[in-house]
Amino acid sequence: MTELATTRATSDGADRAGAATTGATTTGPATRPRREGGPVPAPPHVVAVAVVRDEERYLGTAVDAVLDQTWTGPLDVVLAVGPSHDRTREIADELAARDPRVHVVDNPSGSRSEGLNLAFRALPSGSREVVVVRFDGHAVLPVGYVRQAVRVMGRTGADVVGGMMVPVGRTPFQSAVARAMAHPAGIGATSFHTGGEAGPAQTVYLGVFRRTSLERAGGYDPTLVRAEDWDLNRRIRAGGGLVWFDPGLQVVYHPRRTARDLARQFWRTGMWRREIVRRHPTTASLRYLAPPALVLGLVASLVLGVVGLVDVLVPPAPTAWLGLALLGPVLYALVVLTASAHAGLREPRAVKIRLPVVLVVMHVAWGIGFLRGVSRHARTEHRT
Repeated sequence: MTELATTRATSDGADRAGAATTGATTTGPATRPRREGGPVPAPPHVVAVAVVRDEERYLGTAVDAVLDQTWTGPLDVVLAVGPSHDRTREIADELAARDPRVHVVDNPSGSRSEGLNLAFRALPSGSREVVVVRFDGHAVLPVGYVRQAVRVMGRTGADVVGGMMVPVGRTPFQSAVARAMAHPAGIGATSFHTGGEAGPAQTVYLGVFRRTSLERAGGYDPTLVRAEDWDLNRRIRAGGGLVWFDPGLQVVYHPRRTARDLARQFWRTGMWRREIVRRHPTTASLRYLAPPALVLGLVASLVLGVVGLVDVLVPPAPTAWLGLALLGPVLYALVVLTASAHAGLREPRAVKIRLPVVLVVMHVAWGIGFLRGVSRHARTEHRT
């Protein structure tokens, strides 16, 4: 990775000279008001980083979307590749051989936090400002994403900017997951899932960071397998930094393709959210507590149902217990069906009929994971 630092350091002078000669202006964190005839600040060096593992299906598309950005300043890509069960490493090496802007680093643990920190250590040195763009193997950045993010960063003075996750499916099930993730009944009404006004935020999807802000915050917490982005943004805000949400920054995300993969994803997410709430109790909210409350309610209904069946079989046979047992599941089913009908209004029938299943999998898997908490195995298993 030394060539990433040396090549870009030697190009700084040429970039500044070229900008001064042409009189071109730039927009971004390095841009400041200047006196007439003064030098035009060089645009920041953008480095896009991603932790990838088992991403054979999507990696090429994700990296090409970064390389095709309309950003005119220097741009590099750093891939921290973890142990995979497919051809992810070979594809990453092929991308690096094809384009000198792509660099590959090993991420032996597969941890997202550790991989991102390894990618940060590969960032270029020198006086030029560095802006770090996070992307994901399942994500596709629109062509103007970097330019727009740097512009927003320069305009607001934010330490971190980010926008919306826009889930897009390729199969009926994946499309149902995508629709559920963009609906309040799926993950909750957070701005980067369902939209909102531009302004300060607790966290954003992926994120575009000033390098100096990352360094001040100490990078990602390696003890967190999930919710590491929320935690980093929390520390940046605690240090006086500004996290800014802009709905115009939209990134396409390809959800999990099967119910099993979706359940595993949400189970792990719920598990690690429990850890965040344990560390920071004030962060507990209805959005985080509703899924585990649902699971406990369904378990209570099951117990009441067993008691009710026993009462039915043993005279006299009161039916009150059975009625109470059915109340919770029936109410939940009505909520799910209503939410599915609303979310699927403009969707094809193949997507509509899968939406109730998707919502139940999301809610129950997340709730069970939250109640289970982080196991010893989960602290060392980093597969997403």
